[in-house]
Amino acid sequence: MEQKHTTERYTLADLEKWDEVTRDIDPPIRLGVFGDPVAHSLSPQMQNAALRACEIKTQYARFHIRSNELRSALLFLRKRDFVGINLTVPHKIAAFTQIDEADESVTRVGAVNTIRVRDKKLIGSNTDGEGFLRAIRSEFSVDVRDLRVMILGAGGGTGRVIAWQCALENCERVVLVNRTPEKASALVEQLRPFLTGPRVLGPAARLEAVAWDESAMRPQLADIDLIVNATPLGMNLSDPAPIPARLIAPHHMIFDCVYGPSRTSLLRAADEAGARGANGLSLLLYQGALSFSIWFEREAPIDAMRAAL
Repeated sequence: MEQKHTTERYTLADLEKWDEVTRDIDPPIRLGVFGDPVAHSLSPQMQNAALRACEIKTQYARFHIRSNELRSALLFLRKRDFVGINLTVPHKIAAFTQIDEADESVTRVGAVNTIRVRDKKLIGSNTDGEGFLRAIRSEFSVDVRDLRVMILGAGGGTGRVIAWQCALENCERVVLVNRTPEKASALVEQLRPFLTGPRVLGPAARLEAVAWDESAMRPQLADIDLIVNATPLGMNLSDPAPIPARLIAPHHMIFDCVYGPSRTSLLRAADEAGARGANGLSLLLYQGALSFSIWFEREAPIDAMRAAL
């Protein structure tokens, strides 16, 4: 049979008649990413490159799944011959209560970005934390544990995982910024036991939650090395930077988890301030490689994946 590759975006309605919709598609689609929005996702081109490099006869596709459709979409995974799925905004936290099993990376943080289907069970993992460590090392040639970090959007799925990873790495300092202060404060209480080691600062000073406004963030930023944007702000060219350029100093490293457009409003602000900046492509790459390893229990072809981005 002639191979038919697909770059289409599918929906819950397509899943409900999956055999009919995908009858002429070969290799079959057995992997994908659920999100809303999802049209921007580069995961398919990266994962399909990996599948071809490993000669695995499977394809990976985008699925536009809204929040109120997630439960139904996950149910279909059990019924179909899927290998697994990635989850992006806004599903990472919501999926935590809808999987059958979870590894430690999920139970600790309460967020899922990778699901493996095994014996009709959904098994959740989260590769964002380890992917973040590798991305920072790749982009800035430094280990996260040696940095003082501010996380914008710490209450969301990605920000929450990054905050946990910083705590587990025993970072010198972690400042959580979130539009819902209660979420950031609750996360501080969960993370505090992990930030009590013999570092330069005392435990109280090493972990703080601050309001998302300039007057609250400004005094914190003098003692911050790495600013992480874990919000979706920047996905649209018209989006403002999550913090104004005047708060960014040349000593800051700026990591924007958003990767499209390649130069987001935050990275343009970093350029104006003379700071180093990187978008989220490296995070996408490393978390995706870890997901691939979970699905297929083999090392991911990282060079092929990188070349596809």
